[in-house]
Amino acid sequence: MGIASPLGLGIENVWNRLTNGESGISAIQAFDTKDLPARIAGQVPAGTKADGKLDLAEWIPVKDQKKMDRFIQLALVAAVEAVEDSGWMPEAEADRCATGVMIGSGIGGLQTIQETAALVVENRARRISPFFIPASLVNLASGHVSIRYGFKGPNHSAVTACATGVHAIGDASRLIALGDAEVMVAGGAEAAICELGIGGFCASRALSTGFNDAPATASRPWSKDRDGFVMGEGAGVLVLEELEHAKKRGAKIYGEVIGYGMSGDAYHITAPPDDGDGAFRAMKAALRDAGVAPEAVNYVNAHGTSTFADDVELGAVERIFGDAAKNLAMSSTKSAIGHLLGAAGAVEAIFSILAIRDNVAPPTLNLDDPSRESPIDRVAKVAQQRKIDVALSNSFGFGGTNASVIFRAAP
Repeated sequence: MGIASPLGLGIENVWNRLTNGESGISAIQAFDTKDLPARIAGQVPAGTKADGKLDLAEWIPVKDQKKMDRFIQLALVAAVEAVEDSGWMPEAEADRCATGVMIGSGIGGLQTIQETAALVVENRARRISPFFIPASLVNLASGHVSIRYGFKGPNHSAVTACATGVHAIGDASRLIALGDAEVMVAGGAEAAICELGIGGFCASRALSTGFNDAPATASRPWSKDRDGFVMGEGAGVLVLEELEHAKKRGAKIYGEVIGYGMSGDAYHITAPPDDGDGAFRAMKAALRDAGVAPEAVNYVNAHGTSTFADDVELGAVERIFGDAAKNLAMSSTKSAIGHLLGAAGAVEAIFSILAIRDNVAPPTLNLDDPSRESPIDRVAKVAQQRKIDVALSNSFGFGGTNASVIFRAAP
């Protein structure tokens, strides 16, 4: 597994900071925000790899950086960590052809599009970079990883808004199950912290605007005074592998993908229905695919964005778990890193797997005054040591697209 997040780089570094209750949300540094109502975000910190921070020159040659939007750069950073962590760098042609890549993004190269559009507005279209198109395309995250390692199997991308990361993992796992690949490098990446991205979400009144002076407190899932999500950037990448293939080469196995479910709300372009039916059906499909009863699940990593929809998801989880809800831990790690859009599901899948590995439920920060009561333990403020054998992770996106994935401990 590999990660680039507002809490830094490196699986262990990020996980330690998350479970210690640290926040990666701060004032936006990349551009002047004085004309915007939202002026905070979860940004990947700059620094050295040794300090768990990002210096692109340590990962990508400078001459290649200009060929990539930032979302591709972050995807490549996370993929390099994941591939190195997996120990799978095949040289045989057959092995390379059996290894694919599926890294998606909800929006893609928004910053590059913004900068290039400015050239057109300024009547400088002749100055457009020859790399503009490939730097902006969502599937070029997969493309660059494939090229770097010579992986010649399925080269694919999911683009389903904020459900992208889970769809990429679930779809990649099914490609393996169908025999189209033995190994898939899968996940999501996003880098939409630019004037166009922040301005666009501000216009839709989706972002938090009331906590600009206290950024670490702004992402407040399930809290009575929440006022919108906090934009985040980053990438999460997992190396998925057919079990016997992994065992044969003695691979380190973190956990197993056992269930994947999808649904559509068919309701509204940005809002879920009040009864959370789409979320309910996605979780139900994942449980059916996994062949486990709800009471077998110990932990849910919620979509939990810090918007009104938090309570919709909460109701759906209560409905599907029934009496077992009282034994369930559910947290929103977006409280610490913000909402990474197309990368969220992949990053949160990593957190779910680490929760199983360490038997730790990461906390929901800033949960001071819940908007309503629930039998579900939402792990307020402090991580909890508890037995976690099976974890479910939810991601829902604009357009009414819903995805759930279920993991269990390594066999």
